[in-house]
Amino acid sequence: MATNPSIITRDTDKIAAVTGNLYESVSVISKRARQISSKMKEELNNKLAEFASGVDNLEEVFENREQIEISKFYERMPKAGSIAIDEFIEGKTYHSYRDTTEE
Repeated sequence: MATNPSIITRDTDKIAAVTGNLYESVSVISKRARQISSKMKEELNNKLAEFASGVDNLEEVFENREQIEISKFYERMPKAGSIAIDEFIEGKTYHSYRDTTEE
């Protein structure tokens, strides 16, 4: 079984160093990954909506190469989690703490 070359071992100490807590860092990364994923899905749906037709024609599905190429492009893109981790480590992700104490 071949390993996926896109799998990268991450240094958890490096991830935890940004917030001081690994779990807080993972929480920030996961929220950013959801944002990225939503944005990518919206872009893909907008591009594929151009090809939508009201008629279900089997021949049209096989002949629409542009739609297939767009889908393949998005499949080859890095996953949202990987992008979020890289942004977090590089300091491109903004996060702040809410003040829960009332005075």
